[in-house]
Amino acid sequence: MLERLTTQVHSLLKERYKLTNVAVEWRNPPQQEQADFATPVALQAAKAAGVPPKEIAQALLSVLQGLPDVERAEVAGVGYVNVTLQPSALLKLLLGTQEALTARPINEKDPPVIVDYCGPNIAKPLGAHHLGSHIIGQVIINIYKHRGVRTIGWTYPGDWGTQFGKLAVANRLWGKKKSGASTVEELLALYVRFHKEAEKKPALEDEAREAFAKLEAGDKELRAFWKHVVDTSYAALDALYARLHVHPDVVTGESFYEDKMAPVLEEGVRKGVFTEGEKGALIVQFAEDTGLPPLLVRKSDGSTLYATRDLAMIRYRIDTYHPSALYYVVDVAQSLHFKQLLATCRLLGWDMPEFEHTVFGRMRFADASMSTRKGTSIRMEQLFDEAVRRAAAIIAERKDTILTDDPAGLAEMMGTGAIAYGILSQNRKMDIIFDWDRMLSFEGNSAPYLQYTHARARSVLRKAGGAPGALPTSSAGMTPHERALVHALLAFPGVLEEACVHRMPHTLTNHLYTLCQVFNAFYNAEPILKAEESIRSLRLSLTALTARVLQTGAGLLTLRVPERM
Repeated sequence: MLERLTTQVHSLLKERYKLTNVAVEWRNPPQQEQADFATPVALQAAKAAGVPPKEIAQALLSVLQGLPDVERAEVAGVGYVNVTLQPSALLKLLLGTQEALTARPINEKDPPVIVDYCGPNIAKPLGAHHLGSHIIGQVIINIYKHRGVRTIGWTYPGDWGTQFGKLAVANRLWGKKKSGASTVEELLALYVRFHKEAEKKPALEDEAREAFAKLEAGDKELRAFWKHVVDTSYAALDALYARLHVHPDVVTGESFYEDKMAPVLEEGVRKGVFTEGEKGALIVQFAEDTGLPPLLVRKSDGSTLYATRDLAMIRYRIDTYHPSALYYVVDVAQSLHFKQLLATCRLLGWDMPEFEHTVFGRMRFADASMSTRKGTSIRMEQLFDEAVRRAAAIIAERKDTILTDDPAGLAEMMGTGAIAYGILSQNRKMDIIFDWDRMLSFEGNSAPYLQYTHARARSVLRKAGGAPGALPTSSAGMTPHERALVHALLAFPGVLEEACVHRMPHTLTNHLYTLCQVFNAFYNAEPILKAEESIRSLRLSLTALTARVLQTGAGLLTLRVPERM
């Protein structure tokens, strides 16, 4: 539809003003102007044509008003051209929204986009600060896959390093000698005790380094203990990931790159990128104009570091998957690390795909008591349990207006959804503010508001006997509320594209919030079930499409929506 309008605009500009290659942009006009689309092309072309913008705008009216799909065209302001379509033409555009609800097929031969996210530390419970990487990363993956992009969600658990030496020493001194600790909580207790004891006995730190060196060298007993710790941690992660609706495609911990680091170190030394530092350590020195401090890639005792494994991981991903892009969904605190990493890859002369630190801000709590909590980190499970408890209290308080056969299931859906949506509704590049009242509100930009709106739409459809058939493609007219709802639905495909291209989930959450507002205004203003048959059919179809967009959008955001609420 817009292509046909654009063709007419191009033809007039070429024939009357000898202008070619003029970009024609169609926008949503201000709400008070009651039009479907607007273009500033007359303003853009006026200087080149040597005539006032309004003259070009008036000329455009002569060709646009004669098109069969156009109800009216008019000049607005200093030279904008507003176009209002015939209702039937506007409804046909909704076919694009329907198509956008279905995931596009993925060509498994395409170079993949690799999204690195999660990155949990083995033997430690996930904290609230891990939420951003898990949730934002999974949503980016969901959107890419939905749009038909071959995408690999890749998690990189910290299952290697000196902390395992510390755990091994702690287990030998205070733990279960044979099998090792059996829960993540017990592992954490051992880790905490090690650090407390090491303050009094610094020699314990040396023992831990020696233990990890033995682990790297292949000590069978330490390897068995390490495997037990990893297996215990993964079992706990699986349960939490099911609750989060997080499902990585590939899991390779730091240990996976144990035999892949030596070739990278050898290459770096051979190319003169890795040079010897103090006591035989290997470092990368960057040019002064980069402002980057040196990067340590091998310690003086020969042991490796996180940066070493990151470089080996990049090399492995490039050689094995030939990706088109590498996106690292990691918080802002790691910005320097990724700058050093990319600079090192370039010094090595690697042929790099698109490389981006898909940064998100630090998490802060509106409730100051939660930010401090005696200096200890807040566990992710505690947050979810607290959210579900609060949601259950709201359900009990509103028992006359919230109808459900499964209050416990609804509380879980609302509580976990509120946390995910609360994070996703904020611009990821800014600090993320965690606010219980806003996240669990039924009246603002929140998961409960989206879930309630979906349930309301589904309730209308149940009372109507089910969703209608095909969307009507003709209508004698449209009320302002109907037309506003059509426009909110039409925006969905473009919003998905924007959220995908820029990896900004909040554009999708904000759109779904707007759709909820517009639908609720439509619901309150227009009779649906009691309308005349032709009007009833249209309104039911718009209600059904709204429910589908909300359900699809929520699923992409890792949320679930209830049928009743």
